[in-house]
Amino acid sequence: MSNTARHSANSWLMLFLAGGFEVGYALAVGGSHGFTRLSWSLVAVVFFLLTLWALSTALRTIDVGIGYAVWAGIGAVGAALLGPVFFDETLTPIQALWLGVIIAGVVWLKLADRPQDTQGTQDTQEAAARPREVQGTAH
Repeated sequence: MSNTARHSANSWLMLFLAGGFEVGYALAVGGSHGFTRLSWSLVAVVFFLLTLWALSTALRTIDVGIGYAVWAGIGAVGAALLGPVFFDETLTPIQALWLGVIIAGVVWLKLADRPQDTQGTQDTQEAAARPREVQGTAH
């Protein structure tokens, strides 16, 4: 795996981590009841800072529009799926269907981020790294 591909993979992992922190933030805000419960409010602030840090790290190499869309999608889907687990919320079948559409969109955005011509780029990088051969060895 090339260094660029590894860096891109790390950025996407950081983006997914940021999405997880966003889910934690959304749930903690819900549990804080408008920041009137101190414990939930403190948890929300911690998750907020973590999600901003992870998102800003990921956006060093991922386009802002794509990164933000994925981050927001993960947060929305995660909060919608876990809201009924932690709070007295419901998730209807039609809501689940549209959440599936969001998930499919996030997956397609990730797939669209793959470089189109990875072999050609690798060949060019390898050729540039090779020392130039001495021309005309016979004098």
